[in-house]
Amino acid sequence: MPHTSRARKFGLAVAQMGPVHLADSRQAVVKRLVEMLREAAARQATFVVFPELALTTFFPRYWMTEEEAVERYFERAMPNADVQPLFDAARELGVGFYLGYAELTAEGRRFNTAVLVDRSAKVVGKYRKVHLPGHDDHKPDAPFQHLEKKFFEVGNLGFPVWNTQDINVGMCICNDRRWPETWRAMSLQSAELIVLGYNTPSWNIHWTEPVHLRTFHHEIVLQASAYQNAVWIGAAAKCGSEDGFHMIGSSMIVAPSGEIVARASGEDDEVITAQIDLDLGATFRQHVFNFAKHRSPEQYRLIVERTGAGEPLPLPPEARG
Repeated sequence: MPHTSRARKFGLAVAQMGPVHLADSRQAVVKRLVEMLREAAARQATFVVFPELALTTFFPRYWMTEEEAVERYFERAMPNADVQPLFDAARELGVGFYLGYAELTAEGRRFNTAVLVDRSAKVVGKYRKVHLPGHDDHKPDAPFQHLEKKFFEVGNLGFPVWNTQDINVGMCICNDRRWPETWRAMSLQSAELIVLGYNTPSWNIHWTEPVHLRTFHHEIVLQASAYQNAVWIGAAAKCGSEDGFHMIGSSMIVAPSGEIVARASGEDDEVITAQIDLDLGATFRQHVFNFAKHRSPEQYRLIVERTGAGEPLPLPPEARG
C-alpha cells in the first residue's frame, strides 16, 4: 500500500446499543445515548453513529395498528423534548452525530429516518430508508413479525451526500446496506464516509437461513462496499435480546481497503472509535476505483431500467458464439 498523507484525520465513533425493551422510556434511552456521546468525546471523536430506531424497541416485530404504532413509537419533531438532552450534550461537547428514529411528518406520513447533526447540534441532513424489508400482512405462525412495509413508506429523499465537518458524509439504514446501488449512488457524489444504523434479527422468519450467516453477510457486505466505493463506513447496531427477541451486534468501522479497523466486542452499550485517515479513500479513488477514468455507464442501463430479473437481452452480433 502506498504511503498516504496523515493530514486529514477524522475522529469517528460508533455507539452500539444493547437492548431497548418495551418498558424502557425515551428518557432512559436518551440518557444512555448521552453517556456514550460523552465517552466518544473523551476519546477524541467528533462524530458519533447511533443505531436505527435508536429511541425505542424494534417495534416492527409486533402486530399492531398503524395508529397504535404512531402513538407509541414515532417522533413528530426532531429534536423534541425527550431527545433534547442529546442535542444539548452534542452542542456542549462539539460532537456531531447520526441518529435513527421513526418519523411522523406534519402530513401524517411515516418513514424510517436518520438525521445528520453537526457539531453545533444543528440538523443538517435527513435520510429516509429506501429498501424496506419484511412484509405488511399478519403472519401468526411466525416467531415474530417484520412489519416495516406496514409501518413505513419507502424513503423519498434518495441518497444525498452532505458536506459537514469538512467531510462528505452519506447515510443509509439497515437493509439499505445489502444493495450495491446504495453505496454507488453516494460514492458517485464523492462520499468519503457513509454511516448507518441497523436492527438485524438473528433469525430470518422467511426462510431457514443459518444463524451464523446473518453476521457473515453483514460483515462481507460492509467490507466489499467500503472497498468497491473507496469509502469509510461506520455501522452501529442495536443488538442483544429485546424482550426475548435477539438481534446481531458486530458494530464496526471499515476502511476503504475493506479492512475492519474497529469492532464491538459484545452485545451491550459499547463505544468503538478510530482516527480515520480520509486520504486513504482518496488513494483508492485515484488508483483503483477512478470512476471518471474507468466507468462505462452506457453499459449499465439495465440496472436502472429493470426492477426484477427478466429474460437475457438479445445478443449483439459480435457477442454471438
